[in-house]
Amino acid sequence: MALIALSVVNLFPFYWLLRSSFMTRAEIFATPMRWLPENFHFENYEVALVSANFLLFFRNSIFLVVVNIIGKLLSSSLAAFGFARIAFRGRKLMFGIVMLTMMIPSTVLMIPQFIMWNKVGLYDTYWPLVLPSFFLDAFYIFLLKQFYSTLPMDYDEAATIDGATYLQIYAHILLPLSKPALMTVMVFTFMNTWNDFMGPLLYLKSKNLFTVSLGLQVFISEYTTDWHLMMAASTVAVVPMILIFFFAQRYFIEGISFTGLKG
Repeated sequence: MALIALSVVNLFPFYWLLRSSFMTRAEIFATPMRWLPENFHFENYEVALVSANFLLFFRNSIFLVVVNIIGKLLSSSLAAFGFARIAFRGRKLMFGIVMLTMMIPSTVLMIPQFIMWNKVGLYDTYWPLVLPSFFLDAFYIFLLKQFYSTLPMDYDEAATIDGATYLQIYAHILLPLSKPALMTVMVFTFMNTWNDFMGPLLYLKSKNLFTVSLGLQVFISEYTTDWHLMMAASTVAVVPMILIFFFAQRYFIEGISFTGLKG
């Protein structure tokens, strides 16, 4: 019963979002509260997506998601492979330094990073939102290293005897065995990029570059807010999150469970 009650509490905001997307602005805040719309206004979705140019924001978000996923997978998997499978001097020290970067609050770096990107002339472009993904991410490195550590070193030794290089071992042995962990990184990256509001807010000024999360503000004017249209657009924005988790759920759960086996 406790789980059911907790589920109802967690799902209520989504119910509120969904029912409001089919209402008029007056119905949303009617007193007493209406649990269902009197008439389902499907036109809210058409107005929100077409007239507000929201489809462009979707395209922009999809572009950022794809590039960030590629960058995170490449950089984090390569770094994790080096820390987990290659014995070199100072490995533990370097890994510790990488892990220490997780302790730095993102808000501390926000202003210096903004000044840096502005100085190099990349403000109001996608570069500040995609280029960092091709560099080290401590959390994903830790996640993948934990998974790589669960795989027997016999694979590497056998491949080395056959003349394989480290890159060949990484590409032909480790990556095919790492689908659950890589899928976990992909899901996390998708969620973080799709839901990111602060990054686009800081670095994007042109409306044609707006992402989905930032584009929702077009429904807010100085004196009024089109809540019914915002709710419709927000409902559509949630759909990709639900779909990606639904289709990747098995790999995602498997990756999370395996990465916690070794310390």
